[in-house]
Amino acid sequence: MSLTKSGYRKRIIDDQLKKYLSAFGAVCIEGPKWCGKTWTALNHSDSVFYVASPANNFQNRMLAELSPELVLPGAPPRLLDEWQEVPALWDAVRFAVDQSQNRGQFILTGSATPSQKGILHSGTGRIARLQMRPMSLFESNDSNGSISLQKLFSVPLKPSLANEVTLVELITLTIRGGWPDSLELDDDVASEVPKVYLKNVVEDDIRRIDGKNRDIRKMTLLLRSLARNESTVVTNRTLQRDMLENEEEPISAETVSEYLNILNRLFIIEDQRAFNPNLRSSIRVGKSAKRHFIDPSLAVAALGATSERLLNDLNTYGFLFEAMCIRDLKIYAESFGAQIFHYRDDSGREIDAVIELPDGRWGALEIKLGANQIDEAAQELLAIRKMMAEDPKAKTPDLLGVICGLIKFGYTREDGVMVIPITALKP
Repeated sequence: MSLTKSGYRKRIIDDQLKKYLSAFGAVCIEGPKWCGKTWTALNHSDSVFYVASPANNFQNRMLAELSPELVLPGAPPRLLDEWQEVPALWDAVRFAVDQSQNRGQFILTGSATPSQKGILHSGTGRIARLQMRPMSLFESNDSNGSISLQKLFSVPLKPSLANEVTLVELITLTIRGGWPDSLELDDDVASEVPKVYLKNVVEDDIRRIDGKNRDIRKMTLLLRSLARNESTVVTNRTLQRDMLENEEEPISAETVSEYLNILNRLFIIEDQRAFNPNLRSSIRVGKSAKRHFIDPSLAVAALGATSERLLNDLNTYGFLFEAMCIRDLKIYAESFGAQIFHYRDDSGREIDAVIELPDGRWGALEIKLGANQIDEAAQELLAIRKMMAEDPKAKTPDLLGVICGLIKFGYTREDGVMVIPITALKP
């Protein structure tokens, strides 16, 4: 009998987790704190061990540190929550899986990636990894799911109604973010959650990840700089210069790199890698990744932005809206084995989101806030496809689409470009 919590909302990752449990001895769900990992894992577990439980002066953690094998027995799948608190549990699970050869024995959840020190084996073939993010708009019922991202590659897009939203409502969804515990909160209360989240990161999590004390002010400056550069290609050197403008003491490139690594290990930020339609193509493409917060609400919190300020600065909000769309696209695409990239070549042509299927087919997606931007975005996509078609070594996109925020329905234009409301999209 599963340990599903009352009020649990089905997550897209549920189906992937079920599939992985039937194929591997253990599955590790990784992702930021508060994104719902534990509740999702409980939905598939028959027993649980909370490593970080504070009960009886943290006796669970002490027992796991002294004898990891003693906490493993229990009805499978057995959940080991926050396993990274005791990294030796990884090898204990791998060994137990090796000994029994059974599938679906353990689920591990972790909100930080521990250093490799203390982990002797990778777990390849025994422990599968799944990344979990905060909720997409479809998971939070803010998208009606009338358009399937996967089916766009095989079924023509017919007129499909979207969840209609105003600009103010769309901004509110971005500020709230996809944190499950925020869905039932009033908007003004929900906006405080990302602020507290970042405060905990800089004051506690960056030290707990490896026990090292780091400069809270410098980390705060870095988070602010990342927020200012959300949804852009930004180098470490640019971040360093940006931080120096607000700090009298020198900040080394090594410090910036180290702090970025910490934020990656805490699943606070992630990269959107660059795409090349064909490695042998003569088209010169950029290789730098775009940087994103794992949820756009964190960028809003780092900027100290409010709904009113974003309403009066739609240029800034445009980048945050793009970040929310990329979050959702990654969640949807990864559920069927696809990946999300971005494209930029040396002539200045760009594609906001490239979705690549496992079979090599790919689609080019522009992200625009308002319907008045659709025509221009469609022309840009058609021009890129024409340019690629003229290169015999470049594979042209199989799908062209404009993802839009403020539009009532999705449809296919006469030129073949699909118009896709983000509030209609699902996997």
